[in-house]
This record gives sequence, C-alpha cells and structure tokens, in this order.
Amino acid sequence: MMTLMKEVRGRNQTEVTEFLLLGLSDNPDLQGVLFALFLLIYMATMVGNLGMIVLIKIDLCLHIPMYFFLSSLSFVDASYSSSVTPKMLVNLMAENKAISFHGCAAQFYFFGSFLGTECFLLAMMAYDRYAAIWNPLLYPVLMSGRICCLLIATSFLAGFGNAAIYTGMTFRLSFCGPNRINHFYCDTPPLLKLSCSNTRVNGIVIMAFSSFNVISSVMIVLISYLCIFIAILKMPSLEGRHKAFSTCASHFMAVTIFFGTILFMYLRPTSSYSVEQDKVVSVFYTVIIPMLNPLIYSLKNKDVKKALKKILRKYVL
Repeated sequence: MMTLMKEVRGRNQTEVTEFLLLGLSDNPDLQGVLFALFLLIYMATMVGNLGMIVLIKIDLCLHIPMYFFLSSLSFVDASYSSSVTPKMLVNLMAENKAISFHGCAAQFYFFGSFLGTECFLLAMMAYDRYAAIWNPLLYPVLMSGRICCLLIATSFLAGFGNAAIYTGMTFRLSFCGPNRINHFYCDTPPLLKLSCSNTRVNGIVIMAFSSFNVISSVMIVLISYLCIFIAILKMPSLEGRHKAFSTCASHFMAVTIFFGTILFMYLRPTSSYSVEQDKVVSVFYTVIIPMLNPLIYSLKNKDVKKALKKILRKYVL
C-alpha cells in the first residue's frame, strides 16, 4: 500500500485531469441573476476598454505618452478580465462546471500575467505623471517614444515572467484528488490546498514574488506622487495647480482602487480570512475594476471627453 502511494505521488500531474469550479453560488435563482449582472459588466468592460484603445488610436490629440500608457492599460484590463469572466459566465449556467487541467493552467498563467503587468504599468504611469509635472521642459526627452515603449515592454516582461514562475511551480505539483476548487477561477490558494505534494516552498516563493511586485509598484507610485505633490505646491499659479491636479486625478483614483483592493486581499490578518470574503474581493478586482478604469478616465479626463465628443459628432451624430 505504501509503495502504491509513493508511486501515485511520484507521477507527474496525471491523477487529476480536470478540476470542478464551484463558483460563487449553487443557488439556481441567484445564478441567473449573477449571470445577467456579470454579462452586462463584461460587455461594458469590453466596450469601454476597446473603445478607449480605438479613441486614442484615431485622435491625434491623444498621441502623447500619457495616453499611450492608457491604451496599454485598457488592453491589459480587457485581457485579464477575459481570462476569467467568460468561463465564470459559462459555469453560472452550465451543469458541468469542469475545467481541464491544461485549461486551468492557461487561465492561471494569463490572469497572473496580465494582473502583474497592470501593477507595473500603473507604476510606470505614475512616473510619467511625475516627469510631466516635475520638469515639463524635459518631459519630451524623459518620456520619448522609445522610452515609453521600453517601460511598457518591461511591464509586460515582468508580469509574464513572474506568472511563468508561479504557474510552473504550481502545476508541477501532484494533484491526486479531490479536484473541487471552491472558487470561480483557478487561483493559487485553492489549488495549493488540493495538491498532495508539499506546498511549503511554493507558498514562500509565490508570497515573496507577489510581495515584491506589489510593494515595489506601490513604492514607485507613492514616491512619484509625493514628488508631484511637492512640485504642485511650488507652483505660483492657482490655475496651474488646479490643472496639474486634474491631470493626475484619473490615474490616482485608478491606482487607489486597484492597489487598495490588492493590499486588502493580501494584507488581511489570517484570522479574518474566509473563502466567501475572498470570492467577493476577487470579483471586485477581476470583474469590476477592469470596467471602472475606462469610466474613470473618460469621466475625469477633459482630453478624453473632448476627443469622445468629437468622434461622436463626426461618426454618430
């Protein structure tokens, strides 16, 4: 018997071929309501983010670094929402809530990649606002097209590289059963609970990388905004201060919502952790935040509103 158990544990991920995602609720009436709600949110997310990309692409007035970063942010939001939401919508209406082993790994990888990329991208956008306000004369040099591309490429490389490490470490583990994931997508904690391997090293490595990603990004944002605040206070003109604040308002709001949610998720005391609370918070940053970002930038940014009105007058009215 002991020999058989050792052989089973020694096999490479062949015991479990699929996982069952238990989802948000098993109440049939509530599932229908959730399906309609999340379908509307997902449609709004796609229209808002893809619309923002198209708007920035076709309006020449928005061809500046700030909106180059914003179009990348919209792409990332649409992508990481799409890595989770469609499967969640299908499972809300389907009897069979299974996801294949490789499908789970793919979802895990792409969600982690785009989420990590957004962390770094928001930090780069904070640096962009710092460069624009701290030294506007040198801004075209500090944020040239080449440097913007390099910063965005670095964000994607860091996000996808870190996710490759998480995914490789998680799915090299043995999963001997059970295969029921008490979540609506393949996330790290429920997957580690299902593994029949020793997950201590995984927990340490993933926590170390996640902490570095979030803390380094938050520190860049905080330092950038501290410098921005100091620069604004030194401005002699009240109108200049107001204009500087307004250019940062959208990004600061998006940063606060995103990192506030992430920090709440990972810095809660262990004693206050619950699976249901984890699901609610996860819904917020997987489904709600990608929809909020284009709304924040379109409602709080004068340039975006002006460009949107111009496009509507030209092509719709």
